[in-house]
Amino acid sequence: MTVQPYVRRSDQGTPYWFLGNLVTLKAAGADTGGRLTVAEFLNPPGFAPPLHRHQVEDEMFYVISGTARFECAGESLHAGPGDFVLLPVGVPHTFVVGPDEPLRALQITTPSGFEGFAAEAGVPAPERRLPDPAPVDPASLGHAAARHGIELLGPPPRG
Repeated sequence: MTVQPYVRRSDQGTPYWFLGNLVTLKAAGADTGGRLTVAEFLNPPGFAPPLHRHQVEDEMFYVISGTARFECAGESLHAGPGDFVLLPVGVPHTFVVGPDEPLRALQITTPSGFEGFAAEAGVPAPERRLPDPAPVDPASLGHAAARHGIELLGPPPRG
């Protein structure tokens, strides 16, 4: 596959409501020859995903605005605007968004594949705004995660 250059504008990309967050895919495996996925995340204040580990991808975050505390390998990593966080493949991790404002960040996974999980566990988001939180079915989420090489290990942390 030949990778072609492109620009995705701020209002472009494939948007999903995923675990109560707006996730907009900016680059997927089909765009990058399978090398990486880039998604813009907008997480509400206080959001935290379940403790999990990626069995295939390294996961990285570049914080655009807001703050978060990332928990990985027994370390607490506080990040704010302009900070970059690396969460290595196979290492359990999670994060908690600060209480005062949403977290806007680029999430990069390498190799690609995260987009399949976001599509399966999320729903299309034609309106690019944070949705009202909908209950998440833990069993469905766990099955979707397993199909995409993500192991859920525990509940989300408390702020």
